[in-house]
Amino acid sequence: MKKTLEFKAHDGEIEDIAMGPDNKVVTAGRDFQCCVWQRDQLVTGLHWNQNLPGIPDKAYRYQACSESGTFLGLGTVTGSVAIHIAFSLQRLYYVREAHGIVVTDVAFVPESGSGRELLEGHEAALLSVAVDSRCKLHLLPSRRSLPVWLLLVLCAGLIVVTILLLQLAFPGFL
Repeated sequence: MKKTLEFKAHDGEIEDIAMGPDNKVVTAGRDFQCCVWQRDQLVTGLHWNQNLPGIPDKAYRYQACSESGTFLGLGTVTGSVAIHIAFSLQRLYYVREAHGIVVTDVAFVPESGSGRELLEGHEAALLSVAVDSRCKLHLLPSRRSLPVWLLLVLCAGLIVVTILLLQLAFPGFL
């Protein structure tokens, strides 16, 4: 094996590292930061004090990340668990202090095989393990979206209703 790239990602140790889509790398460090990298360039970073104002920087530390390719699961030293979109780090799910103490590992349930039974129509399922000797399953509800055909029907209906209202308001409009 040959080293292809070396750069300073964090101050101190790296807690966990995961490969994401498009050759992006996600790192969780002991410096209380979580970062997404494209080669040696920082794409985006996640900082607790930006997402939870009023909480000191050192109150939380990203403990672990396991990528599913789409989502990033995070566990904290305070027992909190979060699921973010991998490419933008937008938070979709958060449970404060899901565990009583440090989350030691998180892992996504596979979307195929026996993992499909646990998903039961949810978008993702994350298992978290903590020092409190408990394992918890976190289910990310499916995000709702309208089918394209329904959107087109609604737009066509809106146009027809608008024309009818204009005809009523201004006789001889057509």
